[in-house]
Formats: sequence, C-alpha cells, structure tokens
Amino acid sequence: MGGLDSSPSNSDPRVGHTHLRYEEPDKQKARLNKAFEVDERHDEVHVAWQCAQQLRAAYKATDLKQGRKIAEKILASFPTCPIPEIKRLGKTLKRWREAFLAYFDTRRSSNGGTEAVNGLIELHRRVARGFRNRDNYRLRMLLIGGGLSSPHLK
Repeated sequence: MGGLDSSPSNSDPRVGHTHLRYEEPDKQKARLNKAFEVDERHDEVHVAWQCAQQLRAAYKATDLKQGRKIAEKILASFPTCPIPEIKRLGKTLKRWREAFLAYFDTRRSSNGGTEAVNGLIELHRRVARGFRNRDNYRLRMLLIGGGLSSPHLK
C-alpha cells in the first residue's frame, strides 16, 4: 500500500523543492501509464494534474523569487492551454494577476484569516435569523470570532 513520503529523493527536479506526495505501488503506476498510452483522452487528466502541481509548486516554493517565477510562467501558459478548464483557470488568474503575484511580493501575506472570520460571521448571521438586540448580535459575533476574553467563557 502506498503512503506519504517527503524524503529528499522524492523532490521534483523541475520544481526544485521537496514536497509531500502520494507514492503509488508499481502496479498502479504501470496501470496509469498504460491508460495514458491506450487512450489519448487521458492526456488531458495528466496535463491538468501537471498544471495543478505547477500551481502548488509556486505557493510551496521556499524561495519567494522562485515562486514568483513559477507563478509568472503559469500566467503565461495556462490561458493558452487547449484544455478548457485550465484555460479558464489561466484567464481567471490573469484577471487577478496583481493579487496573485502580490502573495510573493508581500512575504506570503493573504487575507485568508479575514475571509475565514467573515465566513463564520456570515454563517452565524444566517443562523441568528434576525437578532433584534444589536448588543446581543455584536456579542455573538465577537464570541464566534474569538474576540471575547472573559473569565466566564473559559
């Protein structure tokens, strides 16, 4: 049975860094390669997987300059990909070029934390179904957002 392996021998020379990946047994690898050879429609899956790995490599690069370089290659190549899903992703990334590349210019800053808290607030707003007391609503939002520090809450 396969498993996760992060040893240096599994580093991808095209990417230049070590990453976790699922190691498939030889029998499964042989079957997968045979499928790619037998039916050219499987090539799209293979190319899509490679594109996903490129995108992952950009974000996982230890050197931000290298990550940005990979990201710029993605911006140049994905929009022209013959696979519709990759082409659409490429066009989306191109529209968001400034924000996409900002990740590498701001030492990996993102608004992920803000979006997560906003998602929690939106969820609880829907669940609350119309609080009438503004103070109670505010306290509930602070409670779910982790903004309350009361000895009674511990």
